[in-house]
Amino acid sequence: MKFERITVRPDQMGGQPCIRGFRIPVATVVSMVADGMTNKEILEAYPDLELADIQEALRFAAEAVRERELPLVSTA
Repeated sequence: MKFERITVRPDQMGGQPCIRGFRIPVATVVSMVADGMTNKEILEAYPDLELADIQEALRFAAEAVRERELPLVSTA
């Protein structure tokens, strides 16, 4: 899968995946969604972002999780 809106630069934000070269980490955007913020609220908080940035950040996060095994606590 190709991500056109996600950039990773060693000299920016410690190499964290960011949105379109801005100093806005994908993790920040995904956390905002997870915390229940609406797209409108996120776009108001970060006026440089576009709706497509939020959508691609979520797809990027989903792909990142798919690529690794995460430790989960059993509820059984």
